[in-house]
Amino acid sequence: MRFTRTSKALGIVAIAALALTGCGAGGGGSTDGSSNAAGDPNKVITAYSNEPQNPLLPANTNEVYGGRVVNLLFEGLRSYDANGKAVNALADSIESSDAQNWTIKVKQGQKFTNGEAITAKTFVDSWNFAANSKNLQNNGFFFESIAGYDDVSAVNSVKGADGKTTTTPAPKADTMSGLKATDDSTITVKLAQPEADWSLRLGYSAFYPLPSAALADPKTYGENPVGNGPYKFEKQGSWVHDQSITLVKNADYKGTREAKNGGVTFKFYTDPGPAYTDLQSDNLDVSDVLPSNALKTYVNDFPGRNATKPVATDSTLNIPGYNPNFQGEAGKLRRQALSYAINREEIAKVVFNGTRTPAKAFAPPVIDGFKEGIKGSEVLNFDPAKAKDLWAQANKIQPYDDSKPLQIASNTDGGNKEWIDAVANGFKNNLGIQAEIQPFAKFAEVLNLRKSQQLPGLTRAGWQGDYPSLYNFLGPVWATGASSNYEKYSNPEFDKLLKEGLAAKSTDEANAKFNQAQEILFQDLPGLPLWDQARAIVWSNNVVKAETGWNGEILYYGITAK
Repeated sequence: MRFTRTSKALGIVAIAALALTGCGAGGGGSTDGSSNAAGDPNKVITAYSNEPQNPLLPANTNEVYGGRVVNLLFEGLRSYDANGKAVNALADSIESSDAQNWTIKVKQGQKFTNGEAITAKTFVDSWNFAANSKNLQNNGFFFESIAGYDDVSAVNSVKGADGKTTTTPAPKADTMSGLKATDDSTITVKLAQPEADWSLRLGYSAFYPLPSAALADPKTYGENPVGNGPYKFEKQGSWVHDQSITLVKNADYKGTREAKNGGVTFKFYTDPGPAYTDLQSDNLDVSDVLPSNALKTYVNDFPGRNATKPVATDSTLNIPGYNPNFQGEAGKLRRQALSYAINREEIAKVVFNGTRTPAKAFAPPVIDGFKEGIKGSEVLNFDPAKAKDLWAQANKIQPYDDSKPLQIASNTDGGNKEWIDAVANGFKNNLGIQAEIQPFAKFAEVLNLRKSQQLPGLTRAGWQGDYPSLYNFLGPVWATGASSNYEKYSNPEFDKLLKEGLAAKSTDEANAKFNQAQEILFQDLPGLPLWDQARAIVWSNNVVKAETGWNGEILYYGITAK
């Protein structure tokens, strides 16, 4: 989902055929993420996390730590099983005869945990709220496919006396013309253009329903959200900022993700080292973030209590277009030089102990449509001689400002320092420049710096799939105006190819366009693909078994405690 998130129209790509089988020592489990072993269904488990960036509104949450909470509090029209297959949840049916006009039937009798009924109007109101620019929801761009989105998402650009341009919300309408509730159980959706698999994204959190209290006072609601998912807040104030969030089982939930435990308490860490120690002493029950030095030992440290599998998650090193050193022709050469100077294979082997594989594209191999050998992808090879030559060429055009080290912004809780140090050493040895980590205790701090366009150098970035599609790794991150395009990359040809792919009549045609769009990314290099993940998780003696889903998120609802 997310930052570890979009261009005109979101997706014609088939559900990924993800062969995600565990390769760790954790043993087998059922395909829905639940354990076959008996356990205590009332015991609360504790899980690794970090302070969410924003109040917990689904359409405003686009980073992993807030996302893992939101996904447990809410249920949408669809959900995704452990293998990435979309299944109906609150939808009885989702149909279209022309891929442009859709009719959705909402299950009746569904309620939020405060007793408020969930109807077709609930979804329509929630989606209009999310899409309307005046509400400043990070994921509003996910509704761009719906007719009338442009009217509710309009903004004004104003240039101030200081020469800086700011944008302000200026919607022409409050609701999208293509979205209607015709009765309590029926939603009709008209898209701006046909998109054969538009319904695939309806399991993503931006499309979750919201109770009326959320629309009336979003800020207050976000601190104590009321949802309809497998869990709910234990009480008012269950979010203790910078410490923890406590969820308990929602006994009224009857969906496909029914909790096998009594609740989940997310404990916030700013360093994975102490968390690992807590796991070893059974003071923490499960984690998907391991310190780098534990990647060589976790299988032995947690015998029978670990699992690793390839997931739809990747990592990049993003280069802000507003950095003078990386602008123009000289900047383009420097971007290439930086990429050639990174020894991805060595870092994946030595630092990550094989839990990462060198990137071959801007999307991970487990996604349907992935293609290796895309034109321009040779920049992902390690070639010190070429890196030096390109850097020298750039300096002839425009000298590099080396008055201070090149900083790489990163949160320190995710075990990032070691690989950033390795990348920085590669820049020093192969390009003759100084580089260093710009450390932040909270992931949210890095996102805020990126969003405000105040990065002094580069930044680590990552993407965890929102829904299983090739487009999802391109549009939300790199399309002009996309909600997770924090570095404001923009290329009209790239946007055009994405739109053509979305309107394609077959999955193969769509993916061909998306891979063609990646050629533009390899020319511009707004970010440097680094590696793809095999997600490693470990759990304590208090847990029978844990498992990750298709995108690497732990299936917390399926964990059974002893």
